[in-house]
Amino acid sequence: MTEFKLYDEANAPEASKPLLAGSKERLGFVPNLHAVMAEAPGLLEAYQVVGGLFQQSSFDKDELTVIWQTINVEHNCTYCVPGHTAVAKMMKVDDEISNALRDETPLPTERLEALRSFTLKMLRGRGNVADADVEAFLAAGFTKQQIFEVILGMAHKVMSNYTNHIANTPIDPMVAPLAWTKASDVEPAA
Repeated sequence: MTEFKLYDEANAPEASKPLLAGSKERLGFVPNLHAVMAEAPGLLEAYQVVGGLFQQSSFDKDELTVIWQTINVEHNCTYCVPGHTAVAKMMKVDDEISNALRDETPLPTERLEALRSFTLKMLRGRGNVADADVEAFLAAGFTKQQIFEVILGMAHKVMSNYTNHIANTPIDPMVAPLAWTKASDVEPAA
């Protein structure tokens, strides 16, 4: 297996050093995802910028979490699911929402379930969704703007999920207690 380096502020490519310093300033540490992405400064910068733009979208904290985790779970990203579980806790998202997303069980409201459903259809269809799916999303109380903001969230997660798959990014120690395995990958007890 190809090994990828975890960079820090001292040994990263020059263009990544200020990006890693910014991560450390905002988060208090450099997540391993950022340390891996530092190999390609443009990717790390794009990830940070797109993530910031997505967080400034019209979605509330619960809805952001639904989009992020729906994509993380669908992509089977064992780095991002625990990471975004921790982010959800910091954002004070109800554990019922996080657990339903992690376990692929029903969400507590029809609106959040409609958001998960639409996000999955967008993801699985690679942006090709039926008019009926768009109408159902709008009927659930979402807007046309939010259709495009789902795409913004998808772009953000594709960068991280694909990086983690390629680099086999080690989970950050502080989120290790939140480790996750996709429900369909768990062997039933004998």
